[in-house]
Amino acid sequence: MQLFKNLTAINFIGHRKFALVFSIALLAAGFYSLFTQGLNYGIDFSGGTKLELTYQQDVSVLDMRATLASSGYPEAVVQHFGSNKDVLIRIPLSPGNSDAKVSDDVVKILAASKTGSGDIRSVEFVGPTFGKELFEKGILALVYALIGVMIYVAFRFEWKFSLGSVAALIHDVVITVGLFSIFQLEFTLPVLAALLAVIGYSLNDTIVVFDRIRENFRKLRETDTEETMNISINQTLPRTILTSLTTLLVLLALYFYGGDALNGFAATLIIGVLIGTYSSIFVASPTVLMLGATAEDLLVEVVEKEGVDQPEHPYTP
Repeated sequence: MQLFKNLTAINFIGHRKFALVFSIALLAAGFYSLFTQGLNYGIDFSGGTKLELTYQQDVSVLDMRATLASSGYPEAVVQHFGSNKDVLIRIPLSPGNSDAKVSDDVVKILAASKTGSGDIRSVEFVGPTFGKELFEKGILALVYALIGVMIYVAFRFEWKFSLGSVAALIHDVVITVGLFSIFQLEFTLPVLAALLAVIGYSLNDTIVVFDRIRENFRKLRETDTEETMNISINQTLPRTILTSLTTLLVLLALYFYGGDALNGFAATLIIGVLIGTYSSIFVASPTVLMLGATAEDLLVEVVEKEGVDQPEHPYTP
């Protein structure tokens, strides 16, 4: 069309079958990993002890890990947070360290080493029951968020668009969690919070595309559904790319310079932004097309009352 000659003309919808194969492969790999090796739960969910220590000088987390490993805590996770003087230590729950006295033992071990004990900022002990409860509530939060999205999109657009958006969101969450399982990245409470943020980001991208599809359905009455969707995606593509790139720049800075304590949170959002951008183009709209959406689904039917003269619209030629 002459109107769209200056826009990109990528046939996104025409490549939906290749995208479907790619998505199925990622989903299958994620499900396989989840069923065979599961997630690498942090102490937020599996239970354990968490200490925050502050030192007067920079300390080496490598030395601290080696000291704790040689003293009976080989699974201890030691990370900097904030600065090289602030240290976060997490000891997973195990039969040999199943109570809150672990924190006292760790402090004594470090005090006897060259690192020193440091000042204790906080000590937390998470029991296995509480960790399980946190995980269950987190999953419920994800489910409620998806249900809320489905209701919102159904009211704003139409039920076929609602199913398309939810399919894209489930796709994003499952693939992100699957990648955490494949690479055995630590799954913590901040990661779960990041997953909720991924839902919001992905939905925003999808709504922008759906809004343009609705506008073009009303403008391009003679154009078939597939071409209308392609035009709409190409029109919103510059906005999608710019938004994703600027968001990724911030997240990459957070990942590399935010410290180990924020790595999981930033990694979740990086994966989510990439997968969410992909799904808003190759999953949401093709799903709506597969459900048989047409321009008539979004057109409001005007019912004229019998016997009432309709005034001529002032802008009608």
